[in-house]
Amino acid sequence: MLLTRLSPALLLLGFTAHAAPAEPTWAEVRTARIQRLLPAAMERAGVDAWVLVCRENANDPLAAHVGCENAGGQAAFLFLRQGDRVRSVALSPAGEATALKDVGLHDEVEAFERGVDVMARVAARLKAVDPKRIAVNSSDRLSIADGLSATQRKALEAALPAKLKRRLVSSEDLVSEWLSVKLPEEVAILRRAAALTAQLEEEAYRTVVPGRTRDSDVARFLKKRMAELGVGDAWAPEQNPNVNSGPDRGHSHATDRVIQPGDFIQTDFGIQVHGMWVTDIQRFAYVLAPGESRPPKEALERWEKSKRGSRVALAALKPGVRGYDVDRAHRDWMREAGSAPVMWGTGHPVGYWAHDAGPALSGAQSSKPPAGNALRVVRPGQVFAFDGFFAWPLADGGTKTLSVEEMAVVTETGAEYLIPPQEELILIPSPPVGASPGPSAK
Repeated sequence: MLLTRLSPALLLLGFTAHAAPAEPTWAEVRTARIQRLLPAAMERAGVDAWVLVCRENANDPLAAHVGCENAGGQAAFLFLRQGDRVRSVALSPAGEATALKDVGLHDEVEAFERGVDVMARVAARLKAVDPKRIAVNSSDRLSIADGLSATQRKALEAALPAKLKRRLVSSEDLVSEWLSVKLPEEVAILRRAAALTAQLEEEAYRTVVPGRTRDSDVARFLKKRMAELGVGDAWAPEQNPNVNSGPDRGHSHATDRVIQPGDFIQTDFGIQVHGMWVTDIQRFAYVLAPGESRPPKEALERWEKSKRGSRVALAALKPGVRGYDVDRAHRDWMREAGSAPVMWGTGHPVGYWAHDAGPALSGAQSSKPPAGNALRVVRPGQVFAFDGFFAWPLADGGTKTLSVEEMAVVTETGAEYLIPPQEELILIPSPPVGASPGPSAK
């Protein structure tokens, strides 16, 4: 599609410092997640209790998800499975306990004076309920489930009787099961954020002047629009967005390469809305040569093959399959389409982080047996960002990869894109031969 035919209207969705009145607050969503999703997640993970330890300045990565983001002195938060519900208990220094009670997230808030041994109180609570498996945030595979420091772990183990100490397990399965599933109201927020993300990318492509605009100019334009709209970065700010009109660079920053006729431009971009939910979407443009009205046949064929890979992955994404199975279906299509190998996995969960907890749509790109998150089972309510790959070698020895990245949510019967996927390349015309390329938007 030619950029001159795109609507200039920008989707202004209220993703500013103030949430739209109809949207739930994070406090409301968090409470619903604990009540509606955590019991089933604990059951699937096979744990009866979950212990988190929080403190200021070096807090647990999941602090905001369990209500201890404002911890001062060391505090502990226990989630105890009781049939089909979970009872939550906050053990907090008195200075923060009043606020915790006001928030109303936890069933019980026990206050104690600073200097009291919080781990002894945790041990007493656990002894009273005698859980068979106790999840703690220690993991060598999932960073967001690795918030328990070595000193905290040592103190907890010292406080527990031997039989309970032996029942400690990593929370990585629990965290993956819980965080990967999003509530319908969260999916609705992600849909609106995804639409804004894609429209900003299309708006940025309208600023490109071939022969003058640099990849970094496009990135700066997007940063400017993000600041104007009050949305944040979905990942490391220096690498968001990654605008690349040249050979593959992987996860990186936009360079000062000048965009030229014949280039595919890839923009890998994500925003954070309401300080919590993030997107990860790519949009592709093609720079027409002077006098061209459409890309060469070979360029269009490569685009169609990449786009088809995304559709193949979507069709394979359904409840009950493993992440590896989705990746394998996509790799089979890549081989059939004649793509060069691609090192990256097909996709990943997205929501609270660009690379969220849950099944990894990967593992089939190597000859090794699938392992880790690639073996996790896909469930309804999970949201993924995933690519349709098509890669080819370049004359200088590098590669160029089209990676049509969209976001989709898993339903009860399959999966659906959050927003309409990109069907056509965005076409950027070049000035006639001999004409001045004109100014480039910064």
